[in-house]
Amino acid sequence: MSKITRVIPLTDTPYVRMYQLEGINKAGKSHNYYLASRTMRPEELKLYTRRDTADGVVIYALDDQGRMVLVRQYRCSIDDYIYELPAGLVEPGENYRQAAIREMKEETGLTFVPLEAPAWMEKPLYTTIGLTDEACATVYGRASGQVSQENLEENEELEIVLADRQEAKRILREERVALMCGYQMMHYISDEEPFGFLGEK
Repeated sequence: MSKITRVIPLTDTPYVRMYQLEGINKAGKSHNYYLASRTMRPEELKLYTRRDTADGVVIYALDDQGRMVLVRQYRCSIDDYIYELPAGLVEPGENYRQAAIREMKEETGLTFVPLEAPAWMEKPLYTTIGLTDEACATVYGRASGQVSQENLEENEELEIVLADRQEAKRILREERVALMCGYQMMHYISDEEPFGFLGEK
């Protein structure tokens, strides 16, 4: 079995840091791997803690008219806009449900009320495991109120989109869409009751 023998911090930057992992592969040979992480200290890496804690939260929400709440956001990594679910980092002292309520208000101006869901449906899952140990919880619920961008940060550039099923289909066919958003949009389009799966045991 492969194993990690040493972790070397490569950057000291806010929000995300790079680490070099020195290890031994299954053939017994040395190899290096590079990891991006939200953790600020090597000992907090999940390869050490073995805890699947939520670094961030992703929000699957419908508004009062049954439309899916999306954001079309500029992302530096592609120098373009992409459709995503409202999302953000969990701040110190918050749980991921509290983070979801705060992030929805900050990104869209809408008031978010989480629905009850089985714990296994909200548990943190890994986003891009080949690149990062970041894990995000998904929170499901209803959003209401007036759309607003007044709480956006200076570097946030996004448009709030309330998509019905037809628009969601168009977006999936024609636009750039983030993976987690795409999967939830497929649920929304195909499921008669968009939150029906929350009743599964």
